Amino acid sequence: MSVIVQKFGGTSVASAELIKHVATTIKDVCNQGHQVVAVVSAMGGETDRLVGLAQQVDSHYSGRELDALLATGEQGSAALLAIALNKQGVAAISMTGWQIGMITDQSYNKARIQSIDASKIENHLAQAKVVVIAGFQGMDKHGSITTLGRGGSDTTAVAIAAQLKCTECRIYTDVDGIYTTDPRLEPKARRLKSITFEEMLEMASLGSKVLQIRAVELAGKYNVPLRVLSTFQAGRGTLISYEENSMEEMRISGVASNRDEAQLTVRGVPDKPGVAASILEPIANANIEIDMIVQNVGSRDGVADFTFTVHRRDYKVAMQILETTVTKLGAGRVIGTDDIVKVSLVGVGMRSHAGVASKMFGALARAGIDIRMISTSEIKISIVIKEQLMKKAVQVLHSAFDLDK
Repeated sequence: MSVIVQKFGGTSVASAELIKHVATTIKDVCNQGHQVVAVVSAMGGETDRLVGLAQQVDSHYSGRELDALLATGEQGSAALLAIALNKQGVAAISMTGWQIGMITDQSYNKARIQSIDASKIENHLAQAKVVVIAGFQGMDKHGSITTLGRGGSDTTAVAIAAQLKCTECRIYTDVDGIYTTDPRLEPKARRLKSITFEEMLEMASLGSKVLQIRAVELAGKYNVPLRVLSTFQAGRGTLISYEENSMEEMRISGVASNRDEAQLTVRGVPDKPGVAASILEPIANANIEIDMIVQNVGSRDGVADFTFTVHRRDYKVAMQILETTVTKLGAGRVIGTDDIVKVSLVGVGMRSHAGVASKMFGALARAGIDIRMISTSEIKISIVIKEQLMKKAVQVLHSAFDLDK
């Protein structure tokens, strides 16, 4: 009998009535002849509520105690769903992350999974039970509770599916699949029947928030087919796998956009070896992730400009660090803006078709959209533009590459 992992997010289990609905969804899958492992998030808004409580008690709380607090959210959802399943005549048992032997490292609030003891889950499946697991959590080698970070229940579900060698891992959300772009920006956005792990990884890293990027990485590593579906409406959703269809066509899967960007430029940088490291190392030491990087060619007077982007929340701190760095380097000055966005074209077809970049840039030029930075990889092209132009750029590219058809 095949085993399917079904993961339900916070909006899917936000009330008692919705939890009963989820139980019915699981029962339907069981009636189709599958065994089910269900992974749940905390009820919608519960994690934020718990964080707020911690801040009211002490804004300088420890990571260990916060994880112990936050884990109770998922534990509550799991127990309620098991109660609902048993009520509907489906034998079920709830289990926490540590009860299934999910061992993580000690990085509180953003722990990484090291191992899972699948035997405990398998024992319950052998007794024809649905195993309902609290997502987002585990235990370190010292027995302390840890959490995997925002969206960590996706990662829990994929890790369990990989360990059990499941037929499929189904992620239920409030949308009915992966779209060619954000429907709020382009009403003509179309749901994709399928997408590759590589494309989904790029989409997730570039702003698509349907799946946690770590979950996609893990699914790709262990070749776990992922399917994104809606909890609230019937449909096949979007399948994420290694299958590549229509490779002889120019396959562009989508347009991703991300507002969480800020740009910093160091003017008049001495054009000599090691200067890039001198600029970026203090930024990295502050645990600030760097995205796109551009350095122009040094001028006749031996100086250049060095530009990079960071997450918008890190903009002010990065600016302060650079102002100190500029003095040490003897560079000119630091300028920056957080009034930018990143828009990206993603598709495996870029590997086998020339002309994608020229078509993209031509469409943007005709629309009068000025590009500030460009970054490319094998299956994506990203640009940085002014924030006010984001919606227009998304719609222009969506139309130019016929993504609505």
